Amino acid sequence: QVRLVESGGGLVQAGGSLRLSCVTSESILSFNTMSWYRQVSGKQRELAATLARGGKTNYADSVKGRFTISRDSGKNTVYLQMNSLRPEDTAVSYCSAPRSAFTPMAYWGQGTQVTVSS
Repeated sequence: QVRLVESGGGLVQAGGSLRLSCVTSESILSFNTMSWYRQVSGKQRELAATLARGGKTNYADSVKGRFTISRDSGKNTVYLQMNSLRPEDTAVSYCSAPRSAFTPMAYWGQGTQVTVSS
């Protein structure tokens, strides 16, 4: 079973920064994409950032210009650098990878809490 473990969340003041990490049990490059999702309490999980195997990135409009997804393949780790954080960024952040290109099923980490105070 593929396992993903997030870390790096915490409490930060508005305007501050955090870097989230997602360590995987398999090579990052074995996945077509790696993604970071966010879930605000009581809301549906939403896609924040995606990194494809070839290096292409995509970002939600709400985080574009502030967040950067990257990877260190040698460490089996995907990062999400979050700058200029806002209170509305408060959410549980999840790392995710698809099981294959042919199913909607995905692997998920347990999540890490990001809280931004005003």
